[in-house]
Amino acid sequence: QLQLVESGGGLVQPGGSLRLSCAASRVTLDYYAVGWFRQAPGKEREGVSCISSSGSTTKYADSVKGRFTIFRDNAKNTVYLQMNSLKPEDTAVYYCAADTYGDYHWCPEDEPYEYTSWGQGTQVTVSS
Repeated sequence: QLQLVESGGGLVQPGGSLRLSCAASRVTLDYYAVGWFRQAPGKEREGVSCISSSGSTTKYADSVKGRFTIFRDNAKNTVYLQMNSLKPEDTAVYYCAADTYGDYHWCPEDEPYEYTSWGQGTQVTVSS
C-alpha cells in the first residue's frame, strides 16, 4: 500500500521560499499522479497543484501560479512543491495525495475525492 510522507514545512517570512517534499514508500510513485492540497484554519481544503504520472502535465491554482512549481524525481520516489514569494495567505497545512489514472497525462488539481492515498500534512506558516 502506498504511503506518503510530507516534509519541508516551517515558518518563513513573507517573500521567502520553502520546498515541500512528498516521499513515497512501499510502492513506486512512477504510475501515480500527485496533487498538493492545503487547508487553513476554518477553511475548506483546496487544491494547490498537481502533476501527472508522466510529468507532462502540471496544473496550478490561480492563487499560486507563477510562484509555485511542482516537479517529480522518480529516482527518489518523491514529488516536490517549490514555493517562492510566499504570502501570509499561503499559511496552511499542506497535504500531498496520489492515485493512478488511465490517462498518464492527466491529474485532478482541485478534486480531493479523486485521490485515495494521503500524507499526514506539513505546516507552512508565513509571517513576519
